[in-house]
Amino acid sequence: MTSLRLLRMRASWLLPLALLACHRASPDATAPRTGGDYAVSDWVLPAAPGSAEPDLVATTDGRMLLAWIDASAGRRNALQFAQWSDGHWQSAPRTVVVGDALIANGADTPHLAATADGALWVQWLQKVPGSEGSDLMLSRSADGGFNWSPPVRINDATGAAEHGFASLWPASRDRIGVAWLDGAAMASAKTQPPMPPAMPGAGTTSLRAAVFDMNLRRAAPDTIDERVCDCCQTAVAMTAGGTLLVYRDRSPDEIRDIAASRFDGSKWSSPATVHPDQWKMTACPVNGPAVAADGGNALVAWYTAANDMPAVELARSRDSGAHFDPPLQVDHGAAVQGRVAVAVDAQQAWVLWVSGEGATQALWLARYTPDLSRRLQRLQVATLQARGPGAGYPQLVVQDGAAYVVWSDIANGGSRLHGAVVTR
Repeated sequence: MTSLRLLRMRASWLLPLALLACHRASPDATAPRTGGDYAVSDWVLPAAPGSAEPDLVATTDGRMLLAWIDASAGRRNALQFAQWSDGHWQSAPRTVVVGDALIANGADTPHLAATADGALWVQWLQKVPGSEGSDLMLSRSADGGFNWSPPVRINDATGAAEHGFASLWPASRDRIGVAWLDGAAMASAKTQPPMPPAMPGAGTTSLRAAVFDMNLRRAAPDTIDERVCDCCQTAVAMTAGGTLLVYRDRSPDEIRDIAASRFDGSKWSSPATVHPDQWKMTACPVNGPAVAADGGNALVAWYTAANDMPAVELARSRDSGAHFDPPLQVDHGAAVQGRVAVAVDAQQAWVLWVSGEGATQALWLARYTPDLSRRLQRLQVATLQARGPGAGYPQLVVQDGAAYVVWSDIANGGSRLHGAVVTR
């Protein structure tokens, strides 16, 4: 995943050294921004100026977990999180890990998850000392995030290889599943004699997955796909039929369409293309898919630029990801940048994306019926000050009929997290 190093260089300006002094956001919300029958209101977040790389997830017991990296000037990077329930943040932000080895990468963010035994799990990206490699680290808390276990490596190999773009899911009551992009074969190819080009996985990034128990012992990893896009996000959702994992595939001919694999608790299905866009791309677009599910109704959203036309696509599966209907086009045109998020419940489906050029770059949200037969509304959530990848990758959770949105932006020379709630 050599493109990750370039990505980090591009992402470094997202976290400039000269940041604002730390203080909490004002609790005063601005007037709602209306559009159709839902309106957008500010959602005040507990993150200080200098924070970015958000991850927002819902738990089965009605909470939301927000994680981010605080890279304030003059301080070491800190991975922090907060919990939202009953209409407010439950406490001040708690710090999971702090240190110079903690990587702040706008596209490869940390992730939180909860299991039914009450434990919290967190994953982050960490530098390998003395090399250009990166490891994925995992830790568990049994007391709501006050104390965390010593971390373990998610990837089994370390050193010069790059690993990243993980997804977490509850594999059982007290076990966590992790999928990630693994660059071990690519790193090995640099130091070994050339391998036949037709050999699967020769010098390419693979997609792997493993399950960890409550003592952070790793089961033998599975290789789901030997050749995938080097630096596009993976995404996972729990369906009625098990775990559904989506990612950007990569063919020997550089076709980079979205693929899906399902885990039934014992084995992964053979990867299948969600839709044959036939997007030929010779470099990683750093623009992964998103997935959400409500029972057997699963939705995948993604960015493509097939036929030189940027677009956001949204496809539905009626059988937990075994098959997908032809996608509908959410947005298209030269201004579309993708960086999507998606959510669905019994009432409606939501898709979030970035679009715009120059001073008009904005965060958009559309609502559909759960079967995607009708669009209910399209509205602008925010105007972004950052340009291109500097705006990061927005997050979306739907809870009790309202959509909660979190994104990074640049203000007064520094990065900052912003939040919005979209409701009636």
